[in-house]
Order: sequence, then C-alpha cells, then structure tokens
Amino acid sequence: MTRTTALTPTVDVRRAADRAATKIDWLDSKHSFSFGGRYDPANTHHGLLLVNNDDRVRPGSGFETHPHRDMEIVTWVLQGSLVHQDSTGHSGVIYPGLAQRMSAGTGILHSEKNDSWRLSGGPSHTEPVHFVQMWVVPDEPGTTPGYEQLEIENELLADGLVPVASGMAKHDGESAIRIRNRYAALHAARLQPGHSVDLPDAPFLHLFVPRGQVALEGVGPLGPGDAVRFTATGGMKVTAVEPAELLVWEMHATVAA
Repeated sequence: MTRTTALTPTVDVRRAADRAATKIDWLDSKHSFSFGGRYDPANTHHGLLLVNNDDRVRPGSGFETHPHRDMEIVTWVLQGSLVHQDSTGHSGVIYPGLAQRMSAGTGILHSEKNDSWRLSGGPSHTEPVHFVQMWVVPDEPGTTPGYEQLEIENELLADGLVPVASGMAKHDGESAIRIRNRYAALHAARLQPGHSVDLPDAPFLHLFVPRGQVALEGVGPLGPGDAVRFTATGGMKVTAVEPAELLVWEMHATVAA
C-alpha cells in the first residue's frame, strides 16, 4: 500500500454492460474488477478497492463455506436478506440498511446464503437477495479475524451521503462500522428525485450506482451498475433523476504496484 502525491486528474466512467460476469443457476454476479477466473491485468483495483461484485442469489442457495485471508470485506444488501456464518462463531442476517464487515486477518471461513427462513423456522421465501460485496486491503497483514455489523437505516433515510464503513480517524464516533485501513471509507446514500450530494475530494474515489438513475456533474447520466473511478479529483455533484442509491469509496492511498 502506498500514498501518492503526483497524480493526473482523471474521471473514468465504467458502464454496467462492460463488466465481466459470472452466471450460473443460483448466482448472477457482475464484477467491476478482475475476479476469480475473470482476470484482466489492466483491471485489478482502483485505489485500495480490489473487488466490487454486484450479486443476485436465488432463494435456498448461496456461497458455501470458503476461506479468506488478509482482506476487509464489506457487504451491503439492497434487496432481500443474506445469512452470514463464519468460523469465529459469528452469524447473522444482513438486510437493507445494515452494514456488515468481516476482517479475514490470519484466516477465516465463512458462508453466505439466501435462506434466512431456516433460522426462524418460518416458511421459505421466493425473493432473491441482491447485494454488493466490496473488498479493500487492510493496513497490516496477519491481524486477528473479526466481524461487525451495524443498523444505520435512520441515517440513510435522511437523504444524505453518510459513512457506513471506515478506518479513517475523521469518522471516529460516527455511525460507521470500523475497517482496518486508516486510508479508506465507504459512504452510502439513498436519494429522492431532484436531491443531490457532493462527492468527497480524495486521491482515489469509486462511485457505484447499484440502483436508480442519477446525473453526475460534468459527466451526465449514470444508471444501475454504472461506476466512475476518480483519480486526484472529487467534489462533483450527483443528483438523482429517480429514486437511487449510491456507494462511494473515499481512498487516500492505493495498492502498491
């Protein structure tokens, strides 16, 4: 991980249709960056963000137990519910408005499934779960694995851009789960038509529109699945054309070359 000062200002728009995809009977996943067998050496990360997967999982299905190491994994559910279980004994149901972070550290096993009715003993549902999973590198390797989740629905309903996961000192005491990188923060917003937010100003920004239509100042319309990678710039205004949701990573360092 490195901090850089001499950067060329760029605004790089990435359209939804250009993402790599993994589509099987239970999973429809779109990848903003290289992921799994979809490897592109020119598209491995932006700033500290290595993964931005836009996933839909069929009811009764999901990711079986699998390992991770030295990664901060943040999951944000847009529709439905996702059951998390891991080898440290943590389990829970993630739903819209609940931020969740898993620190893989020295190594962790976990599963993610769309089967919350099995915990409650109620009837099964037919709704897919739609979520975005994002990975950033930690400050240091080899830390103790950890888990945190936090309900922040009320803040989001205020129609602003709020930090939902951060390792930055300026967000201490705010309603944000903590990630183990002091140079990164994830902001989220739900905007009604005509409402706007100003993007942070940072060496690296990643704007993702998981749903709805917005207009980005100086760029134009962005739709579901569109993303913008900013380098050495920021502060632009984003305005909702229809009810929309935004996910914005603010990053003050990048992965070492």
